[in-house]
Amino acid sequence: MTDFEDKFGKCPLYYTMSAVEGKWKWVILWEVYKAEVIRYNKLKAKLHPIAHKTLSKQLKELEASRLIHREQYNEVPPKVEYSLTNEGKTLVPILELMYDWGEKHIPAE
Repeated sequence: MTDFEDKFGKCPLYYTMSAVEGKWKWVILWEVYKAEVIRYNKLKAKLHPIAHKTLSKQLKELEASRLIHREQYNEVPPKVEYSLTNEGKTLVPILELMYDWGEKHIPAE
């Protein structure tokens, strides 16, 4: 029997899911989308209680997937800003649909 990657490695749905898998990636994309450009510390504050290590890892993976652009300014203290790439912006309709779905289906307290 072939392994999972052999069977699904060329599947567009699997590719999409692997690019945005994880607890925080969709929320990160949503916050960056809403802000257009956001500094690391502001993003971390919005995503509290996310750990620094987790946020850093998720941002690096989103950058490697070409969905997030990282701009570093050589200043003291260091300044880093994040924005969606053109490829990342193609996920905006999905983000908006997910938000709308959640708004309609979230359980009432």
